[in-house]
Amino acid sequence: MTIIERDLVVLGGGPGGYTAAFRAADLGRSVTLVEMEPVLGGVCLNVGCIPSKTLLHYAEVVDEVEKVADLGLQFSAPAFDLEKIRTHKATVVKTLNDGIASLAKARSVEVVHGVGTLKSSSELLVGEDTTILFKDLIIATGSRPIQIPGIPYEDERVWDSTDALALKEIPKRLAIIGGGIIGLEMASIYHALGSEITIIEMADSIIPPADKDLKAPLLRAIKAAYKQIHLSTKVEKVTASKKELALTLDNGKDDLSRNGVAVDEQLRTNVDHIYAIGDVTGDPMLAHRAAHQAKVAAEVACGETSAFTPLTIPSVAYTQPEVAWVGLTETEAQQQGIEYLKGSFPWQASSRAMSALAATGVSKALFDAKTKRLIGAGICGKNAGELIAEALIALEMGAVSEDIALAVHAHPTLSETFAIASELVEKRATDTLNR
Repeated sequence: MTIIERDLVVLGGGPGGYTAAFRAADLGRSVTLVEMEPVLGGVCLNVGCIPSKTLLHYAEVVDEVEKVADLGLQFSAPAFDLEKIRTHKATVVKTLNDGIASLAKARSVEVVHGVGTLKSSSELLVGEDTTILFKDLIIATGSRPIQIPGIPYEDERVWDSTDALALKEIPKRLAIIGGGIIGLEMASIYHALGSEITIIEMADSIIPPADKDLKAPLLRAIKAAYKQIHLSTKVEKVTASKKELALTLDNGKDDLSRNGVAVDEQLRTNVDHIYAIGDVTGDPMLAHRAAHQAKVAAEVACGETSAFTPLTIPSVAYTQPEVAWVGLTETEAQQQGIEYLKGSFPWQASSRAMSALAATGVSKALFDAKTKRLIGAGICGKNAGELIAEALIALEMGAVSEDIALAVHAHPTLSETFAIASELVEKRATDTLNR
């Protein structure tokens, strides 16, 4: 057994882990980063966010081509070269892998590859024969797909999200268990590639956390495009035959607990010199949350005054159309007894949305009824994930409806739809009726 002593150790090299390592190194700490995979980047870069967004771009292009087909611009039917698509995806991932490795080297961050197991409050076993004695530890081990009982995972036709992003083949029929963000993004990719899509979701709506009116444009679009959408339904079992996989469905639902490791505002666990960040700390399991937590944990470990206290964390579904939201949803506001004012602007009345063939959408803003301070916002439509940034900054800065409504937005743009939603609250909108 080899025993080595190190200063600050980060367990996990995903977006949270490498961000924590780099920030701590910038603040003068000697950092060791432990990662079980041969490359850095974690699930997000290697088998999650980045591969999926790369493939979703293909889906977006196919969607655009289909929309213009009857409007004077026609192309031949798309032909997919899976090998070239896989190569492009792999190139994007490798370029980013190499970039992270270069940043680690430039910061003198020691990278150790192997599975890390915490043996005590000061000992980390890496592999079977190396023990690292540390002063501070940041846990950033991420998450992995759950195993649903009754499903034959040994069958090569049963995929998790990692398998789906490998793009091994384009199935004629594809059933997706889960109508949340990941499930719907996989549906978007494979629908564009030609698969017949069926969605099975335990909740009574797709993307359960989002308000129904916000995701209504997306639901209409996928109802028209997909074979079937089963809501309030769970999969009891999957029976495999040589010809197909048969799903037995039940109109019921189970609860899924994703609480994670408890931490305080400084990301400390119940052991002062051990911190936890990212998916291991529970919902929302998002890369951007992990990265921001990482900087706080690293700063606190380095003696800086820092805390993770965001007012909101944006959520985005990169579907066609996209769905994005920040702050409180209407459902949450109602559950908390918060009185609010709502401005909702349909994109059918947006000249830019119409010209971009993106009239299927809506922008809405929620304001505290007394102070008129922004408390939540949502956008469904083209580039919603980019557009929601304005609402995020407005909410964090304490903007009121008048602030947003009086800010002169460029015309014609999709961004002005959020301003008009705020104008509706001020009852000074002219692009639609003030109700």
